[in-house]
Amino acid sequence: MRAGIDRHPQRAITLMTTDATCTFQLTGWDETTYLDIGDGAKLTHAKVTQTYAGKIEGTGATEYLMSYTVQGTASFVGMEQITGQVEGRQGSFVIQHSGAFTQGKAVSHWTVVAGSGTGELAELTGSGHYQASHGQPAEVSFDCHFGA
Repeated sequence: MRAGIDRHPQRAITLMTTDATCTFQLTGWDETTYLDIGDGAKLTHAKVTQTYAGKIEGTGATEYLMSYTVQGTASFVGMEQITGQVEGRQGSFVIQHSGAFTQGKAVSHWTVVAGSGTGELAELTGSGHYQASHGQPAEVSFDCHFGA
């Protein structure tokens, strides 16, 4: 964890930054095709749940929109609410995903949605990514900041 000082004329604010590495395991996947393009290409909507362990402890609920190609790859975007704790601070926050599934791995890059935090995570900001192989826990790296 590292601290930085943001100097304002009237006050000093300490920003706490941490790399909250962790894993998540899928606990639910409900996917529905809403447009069949043909030859395996399709557009889908997936409701996904997962459990986080490590510097993020809690659960996630994600809504993905996915586009599959005839080659078997996919691109996705999504919104996820994570409820639990980050570095021992309780609350929830929303992250916005953008990713792809290729060569048997899903990779997503994401950012915390500004103003989405609750409880002790109300001022949480940051970005991260994950990589997951089919059936394996995802490896998550999250560079997050506490403070205004």
